[in-house]
Amino acid sequence: MKITNKTEILNLLEQEDDIINPLGFKHNNGLLKKDMNKKINEIAGFCEQILKVVRKFDKDKEIVFLECSCGKSYLSFVLSYILEREFNTTPFFFGVDTNKELIERCEEIRSVLGYKNMTFKHGRTIDFTPDKKVDVVIALHACNTATDEAIAKGIKIGAKYIMIVPCCHGQLRSQIKSHHPLTNVTQFGLLRYKFADILTDALRSQFLLGNGYYVELLEIVSPKLTPKNILISARKIKGRNKRNLEGYYELGSMFNTNFGLQEFFQERSSNDTLVCTC
Repeated sequence: MKITNKTEILNLLEQEDDIINPLGFKHNNGLLKKDMNKKINEIAGFCEQILKVVRKFDKDKEIVFLECSCGKSYLSFVLSYILEREFNTTPFFFGVDTNKELIERCEEIRSVLGYKNMTFKHGRTIDFTPDKKVDVVIALHACNTATDEAIAKGIKIGAKYIMIVPCCHGQLRSQIKSHHPLTNVTQFGLLRYKFADILTDALRSQFLLGNGYYVELLEIVSPKLTPKNILISARKIKGRNKRNLEGYYELGSMFNTNFGLQEFFQERSSNDTLVCTC
């Protein structure tokens, strides 16, 4: 029977040494590492949502993924294993990260697993040019603006799905101390910190909406495990190619913020002046 939920994914990972051992999730005595428990749960919860998307594709299609800020690419390796074993399909994965050592580590794991359906590249997500049409852009805890690069890249290449679990949100915290309708809330440091997270993901979601995507926000794990548990899941709507960022700009204006997502859509003219193409 095909894997359907997070619990079944966790059970599979705990039982299958063929994938767990190369990823380094276990000690030499065969026990799962305690410090990997949160990461494994995050991967399983994210995979559950991605598999829901995979089921919408034709069963004979090669689904192409781009994992942005992939790190050690745990997510891609686990997804590839599940899709090949449980769904009898071989997807293709691009992995991109600015850390050269991590990319080299990914290549080592890929070699151990014998996977020929993966390519790893050193560099920034926004600068990467895939040589295949990407269907699904994914990112798990890409730090700060790396999440925004993943969103921007997904939009630029016309990915059908963009599925992002953000990590840290540092850009807006210093911008929302005053001069907006909720200053009586954000004057308190802890509340400002939490509200900045909410506002950041709201701006990201509005930007996706304005670029022709249907957007849902979902929890991949319990907030008791990690507060960084929100998945921004976006599906491109057919026929919605006209860009309308009114909601994005209204929200930014309301809180007097200078968010950076639109900057990835600016191009330099011949005199090096930035020209907005939003």
